[in-house]
Amino acid sequence: MSLLVVHVHVHVKADQVEAFKEATLENARNSVQEPGVARFDVVQQQDDPTRFVLVEVYKSPDAPAAHKETAHYTKWRDTVADMMAEPRSSVKYANVFPADSDW
Repeated sequence: MSLLVVHVHVHVKADQVEAFKEATLENARNSVQEPGVARFDVVQQQDDPTRFVLVEVYKSPDAPAAHKETAHYTKWRDTVADMMAEPRSSVKYANVFPADSDW
């Protein structure tokens, strides 16, 4: 089984960008401490700072569900719900390169 890579696309209300970043960075810092998480990156679009992608890399198929049961995830989810300009979306990928063992 290859690592599961999830890109979560988020469009934030313009007046909520800084608050979203603060809440999301707290979630990311806690998420990388989870045993099932290999990476948890937060990137912001250069030409539209209201758009973000969370790049989540999980070590097993069960790890995303475990992540969603953590206190830091539920706090993040509830905190940012009203900050979004539209519902977030995600796309799941299988890792190809680098090798899973190199993460």
